[in-house]
Amino acid sequence: MHRSKTNVRSVFLTFHSGLIYSCFGSFAGKACVFLKSRRLCCQTAPESNGLNRFCADRAVSTMNYAEFQNIIKVSKLELYHRTFSDNKESIRIKNEKTALKNLEKIFCATLKISNRKGYHNMSMRDLSRETGLSMGALYAYFSSKEELLGMLQRQVRTLVRQVLEKRIESVKGAAHMLRMAVKTHLYLSEIMQPWFYFSYMESKNLSDEERKNAIESELATETMIRNILERGEAEGVFLSRNHQLSAGLVKAMLQEWYINRWKYAKKNVSVDQYADFVLQFIEVFYRTPA
Repeated sequence: MHRSKTNVRSVFLTFHSGLIYSCFGSFAGKACVFLKSRRLCCQTAPESNGLNRFCADRAVSTMNYAEFQNIIKVSKLELYHRTFSDNKESIRIKNEKTALKNLEKIFCATLKISNRKGYHNMSMRDLSRETGLSMGALYAYFSSKEELLGMLQRQVRTLVRQVLEKRIESVKGAAHMLRMAVKTHLYLSEIMQPWFYFSYMESKNLSDEERKNAIESELATETMIRNILERGEAEGVFLSRNHQLSAGLVKAMLQEWYINRWKYAKKNVSVDQYADFVLQFIEVFYRTPA
């Protein structure tokens, strides 16, 4: 039976009410992903080598979501700081402390309202009421709903790309790189699910330029996966397949997790179980006989 978008949003909100209302869900206060400085660190890694050495020494195949959360801490403050820095020319509030506080209110309220009724149906009065900011105060940060949507989308794309690149660079060998890419993407989307869901659902409302950027970002992820598969073939650990089509299917399986999270929640499927299934699915098709 066909499920309407409204009902899907309702189920999604029922399961994720804690995430939506806290905006970032399990985002930790202590940052290990610094968007401004583009530096990735690891809490328990030796200081001399940081995350790269630590992750290279770990058994990637057994890393689970809890361990990922202990290794990677995403700072919402840095996300707002990056937004402020990237949009200084258009944001009329020059006091950084005030700007960061209000950007948090605006972003969290936007996610909450949009995941309830859709961004297109969100009015500026809705946003004003939810944030406690006047209409004039809101327009000091963006000139239109279209600009606000673009700001939100860009920050998610930037963070995902940077974390994925750093994590993949931290291991050697295509087999480990593939497992790292799949688990990192799934675990990051679990931590930031309201943002991922919002980014996917509202992509249709982007401007032509932002839609082009979103498409390029998605293709970049597919290219990253395809390059790993091609490298695996060159290393002799993966079979010769259609790597381009395979990368597209892997990307679709990663998206399935955050788009239809409510479905797996009803079946008590955890992100670790889903990650293991996806990897088994890929490896049965790709791995060369031992």
